[in-house]
Amino acid sequence: MFDLRRFDRSTSVFVGLLVISFLLATFDVRAQGEGLGGNLRSGVQSLFTPMQRFAGLLMSPIVGSVDAVSDLAGLREDNELLQSRVRDLEEELADTATLRQQVAELEAVLGLEPPGELNSITARVIAAGASEFDFVRKIDVGSADGVLKGMPVIDEDGLVGRVVLVTDSNALVRLITDPSLSVGVRVKETNETGVVEGQGTGELRVEMFGAVDPLEAGYRLETAGSRFPPGIPVGVISESATAEAGFQLIARADPAIRVSKLDFVRVIIDFDPLELDPDLEEESAELSGVPPTEQESQTP
Repeated sequence: MFDLRRFDRSTSVFVGLLVISFLLATFDVRAQGEGLGGNLRSGVQSLFTPMQRFAGLLMSPIVGSVDAVSDLAGLREDNELLQSRVRDLEEELADTATLRQQVAELEAVLGLEPPGELNSITARVIAAGASEFDFVRKIDVGSADGVLKGMPVIDEDGLVGRVVLVTDSNALVRLITDPSLSVGVRVKETNETGVVEGQGTGELRVEMFGAVDPLEAGYRLETAGSRFPPGIPVGVISESATAEAGFQLIARADPAIRVSKLDFVRVIIDFDPLELDPDLEEESAELSGVPPTEQESQTP
């Protein structure tokens, strides 16, 4: 009877001898002088070289992905650094622009020539009231600098207001937009006179008695004298108006100054209208106990 186990052993031996013969057949005949070790190395290299190439093909995309992730992290870090630098440069640019604007405003104020060759000193607004309904500004000059109550205050655009309270080193200025302040004006185009009063807003109220000529939008108003030196710009008529019955004319005007932009101003120190304005003493007494509410720590 045929022995199956004996057949399996014979088959296994045959297959093993066949594999060994195949490996030996792959040895390089030119390496005969190198001995058995050299032949084995050559055979193993020839057997595993295709496997190494295949493994390299499999690993190449994985290695590339890892490198890409690493590069992406580096790019994000560089991007954050660049954004931070851009923000720093933008802040520096804004500070430079603000400084240039302040220099330009100061140069404009310093270049002012008060009417009548009156002497003046430069001041800076250092505090405002607690709300938009507080129509005073605090400036950084006072009696030690020659400032007195009633003195006019101007900037490069026109009349700002007048001094109503003075200390040794500071003064309070009531703005022309204050409803309690009135200014005698003259229409530059017609030479007619009237009175301008603040309305507590951006507009001024113009009232003229005995007016003959209408007021056209764009007509310029300037101080007529009396409580203020003549010739200082006060405002511009914002809409046309004609005289009503009794020759009374009421119109609106925009202030010449920009209240929200007040910074550097000039106080005309050669003009003392106290004798012409007896109500000023009472007005100053009302403000004597009301200091500006904005903190002066903001002053540069």
